[in-house]
Amino acid sequence: MTARHVVAGALLATGIGIELLSCLGVLRARDAYDRLHYLGAASTLGAALVCAAVLVNEGFDQAGDKAVLLAVILAVCGPVLTHATGRAARIRAAGRFTIHDTERERADEPAG
Repeated sequence: MTARHVVAGALLATGIGIELLSCLGVLRARDAYDRLHYLGAASTLGAALVCAAVLVNEGFDQAGDKAVLLAVILAVCGPVLTHATGRAARIRAAGRFTIHDTERERADEPAG
């Protein structure tokens, strides 16, 4: 076993661990907004570590190039999809995206 395989295995194990913890977080989360926090880590960090493991193991050949491309696509599209999902959840819950003045006043009041 070479150092390349050890590094690739460590990256892969870390990426899979993050994906599993994110899945558990999604199952335990109370609402859609809490679930988005866990999905954000899964779509960016976990996937990037798995792609890095493929790149370390395969090098810059066809599989490595596809892993880099996939990591870039996920890094760009993941936050956009997370934001769009949050916006859709807000519209579905409130019937609109904007906050009315009464909600804004309630949010500005001190808790207690």
